[in-house]
Amino acid sequence: MFVAVIPPPEVVDHLDEFLEPRREHGAFRWAPADQLHVTLAFMDDVPDRSLDALVEGLERAAGRREPFAARVAGGGAFPDPSHAKVVYAGLDLTLDARSELDRLATGARAAAGRAGVAVDGQRFRPHLTLARTGRPQEVTRWVRLLDGYVGPTWTVDRVALVESHLGEGPRRRPRHEVVTVVTLGRGTG
Repeated sequence: MFVAVIPPPEVVDHLDEFLEPRREHGAFRWAPADQLHVTLAFMDDVPDRSLDALVEGLERAAGRREPFAARVAGGGAFPDPSHAKVVYAGLDLTLDARSELDRLATGARAAAGRAGVAVDGQRFRPHLTLARTGRPQEVTRWVRLLDGYVGPTWTVDRVALVESHLGEGPRRRPRHEVVTVVTLGRGTG
């Protein structure tokens, strides 16, 4: 399972239209457009007995954060463009919005911990994974191409708890299922 900010369809469509004519030129495993998201917390295993506590913790964490504006812009590669395993799109955020997003990720990870669920301990770096390489590749030209991309602005006002069903999607890729959505501010969804 993972907790994620999922951009609205019009944002994903805009990015998808930008990438579509270029995909054939990259020997990557492209992420399906309907699975693009910003992971806030990744949990390898969530026992059924922990799910209710996790959702309650996420509601509290999201309730403490205010909605903020974001847009997909730029990009990069992990671990770096000369040996990339992942090509990603970045987020353009104001300092206040970046602070809200960082605190939202911290809150999601803390909620998991309080529910007794182990969280991937990697440092939070907001991005949308666009593609994975089979082996490390030089992708500097892709990063430069993405640096010229600026998508539409949207308001981040909710986060989703998503269950990933490995091997159940097209071409044996994961199938994602939204378990619940919680809203930022003082509401829950």
